[in-house]
Amino acid sequence: MKIVLATRNPHKVHEITAILCDLGVEWIPYSTLRDAPPLREEGSSLRENAAAKATAGVTHTGLITLAEDSALEVDALGGAPGLHTSRFLGEGATDHDRIQEILRQLRTYPWHGRTARFRCVVALAQPGEETAFAEGICEGYVAWEPKGTAGFGYDPIFFVPEYRKTLAEIGPSVKNQISHRANALQECREILVRIRSEGRP
Repeated sequence: MKIVLATRNPHKVHEITAILCDLGVEWIPYSTLRDAPPLREEGSSLRENAAAKATAGVTHTGLITLAEDSALEVDALGGAPGLHTSRFLGEGATDHDRIQEILRQLRTYPWHGRTARFRCVVALAQPGEETAFAEGICEGYVAWEPKGTAGFGYDPIFFVPEYRKTLAEIGPSVKNQISHRANALQECREILVRIRSEGRP
C-alpha cells in the first residue's frame, strides 16, 4: 500500500513513518512529488488545515494521502499560539525565537499557571471516499527554560509531568508513544489496517 505524506516538514515525516513503521506501507513524502501544488494552511481550524493538505495530495496523485496539523495551546495565553503555532512571530522567526517569546510572555506565571497541551489532527484522504480524521492530545506544562536536544519545534519547553522531562529530553522512542502526534496516529492506524485488509492500493 502506497500512502502520500502531505507535509514538507522532514521531522514530521520521520516521526510519522517511525510511529507507523510496522504497517508495511510505502511512504511517499510530498517533497518527492513532481509539480505538486503548495500545501496551504489557511483554514480556521487544525481539522480544516489537515483536510486541505490531504485533499491536495489525493487530488494530485490519486493515492491515499495522510496529512496532519498540530498546535501548542498555552492556557495562560488564551490557547495561543494555537492555530498559528508554526507561524508564530511570522515566517522569518526560528524555533529559538518562538520559544523565547513564549517564555517571555510567561515569565511572571507560577508553575500551576503554565499548563499547556499539544494537539494534533490527522486527516486521511482516499480516492472516492470521505476524508477520515483522528485527533491526539498530550497534556503538560511550559518549562522554565529549554532543556534537551532531541525533537523539534517547542519540544525543549514542553514538560511532561509523568516523566518529569521535556519532550526534547525524553527522546524519540518514548515521544513516539506518548505525543499528540502518536496518539492521533494510533487512532488512524485502525483505519489504515482496515484499508489494507480490503486490498486497496
